Amino acid sequence: MSAVQSAFPPGVERRVGSRTVFVCTVGDREYWLVQTGVGLEKAGRSAAQVLDNQSFSLVVSTGFACALIAADIGALLVGREVVYCRNHGDEPSEVLDVPGDERDLAVTSVETLVPSEHIGRFVSTDHIIGSAREKQQFALSTQAIGLDMESSALAAQAQRAQVPFVIIRSVSDRLDEDLPLDFNLFLRPTGWLKGIETILAAPSCLLGLGRLRRQSLVAAEALTAFFRSYVAAMVTERPKKELSPT
Repeated sequence: MSAVQSAFPPGVERRVGSRTVFVCTVGDREYWLVQTGVGLEKAGRSAAQVLDNQSFSLVVSTGFACALIAADIGALLVGREVVYCRNHGDEPSEVLDVPGDERDLAVTSVETLVPSEHIGRFVSTDHIIGSAREKQQFALSTQAIGLDMESSALAAQAQRAQVPFVIIRSVSDRLDEDLPLDFNLFLRPTGWLKGIETILAAPSCLLGLGRLRRQSLVAAEALTAFFRSYVAAMVTERPKKELSPT
């Protein structure tokens, strides 16, 4: 969220139901920044609440992603479509693809920054995929270029509201590397203690966490740089409201 907000001038904080949003104005355009939290349930609930109370011209799913292709840390990945798949051996859900003029403008703005193979399909899961082996299996079974935990829920809400949808995320972990520990522990109400115990039992995890933090900083800088250039390119376009869940 901080990475995206840094690309915009200071905004106005508003409440939409129980949700806090930040509304930034650049030229004649409004950009609504919404922090959904981690996971499909939170993302879907946040998007539904905001989309039910406000009309938009584009929904952007942004944040970090796991690369399912060979890509450097901080590389941008663009998703025109997304599927949900819980495990790599499962049949993926129907493809969610919500096209529109504003999405075309967004994709055009990023096409000059990324190779064509960085534009394609995303896959969302309901848990963190940490091993390189499982990432590679997901890549083969879904033909996706990137993996996250929110985009399919956001796309479903955008489709329901008939608002064009695009994914623009930066790579924070590569296809061929393992995460330093099972982060799913920290997503469970009682998992924090087990997670801390894991770190204490294997101090080498700290080295991996340090590496991941450095990678996340690079990924964050890439997001800030992209949205700065995107806003500058769009400033002369007709007035729009955009929802950017992160």
